[in-house]
Amino acid sequence: MSETRWIWQASDWRKARYLTWRRVCRIMGARRSMAKTQPKRTKLSKKQQRDLDIEIEFMEGVVRRDPSYIDALQILGDDYTRRGKFVNGLKIDEQLVQLRPSEPITHYNLACSYSLTGQIERAIASLERAVDLGYRDFTWMSKDPDLTDLRTHPAYIKLRARLRKLKAKS
Repeated sequence: MSETRWIWQASDWRKARYLTWRRVCRIMGARRSMAKTQPKRTKLSKKQQRDLDIEIEFMEGVVRRDPSYIDALQILGDDYTRRGKFVNGLKIDEQLVQLRPSEPITHYNLACSYSLTGQIERAIASLERAVDLGYRDFTWMSKDPDLTDLRTHPAYIKLRARLRKLKAKS
C-alpha cells in the first residue's frame, strides 16, 4: 500500500475533506504517546513552533469546513494548548463538551483549559464532572502539568480524597 493512501471523511457528500492515512496516524499516535511520556511542559524549539503553527492553520481550515468534526477539534485544542494559546484551547474544549457532553475526557480537558486560564473554580467543577462520568486515570491526573495550579486548592484536595475511595473500591 502506498504511503499516500487517502481516506474519505465526510459528514455528507458536499462537506468532504481528505487526509492522508499516514498524517492521521502520525498525528493521533503522537497525541497518545505524548500524554503518557511528558509529565511536564517543555519549551518548543523554533522548528517545533513553526511545525505546530502549520498544523494549527491546517486544522483550523478543517474545522471551518466542518465545525462538528470531533477528531479535528481535539487535535486543534491540543495544538493550541501546546503552543501556549490557552484561551483558544479553552474555546475548543467548550465546543467539544457541547458536542460530547457525556464523555469524561472532554470534561477533563476542559478542566485543564480552565486551570491554564486561571479559572480554578470552573476547573474543579469540570474535573468533578469528568470523574462523575467515569474518568479514572488518577495517576495521570496527579502529575498532569495542566492541573498544577489546582493541586493546592481545598476543593481539589477533597476531590483527591474522593478519588482514593473510588480507587480502593475498584
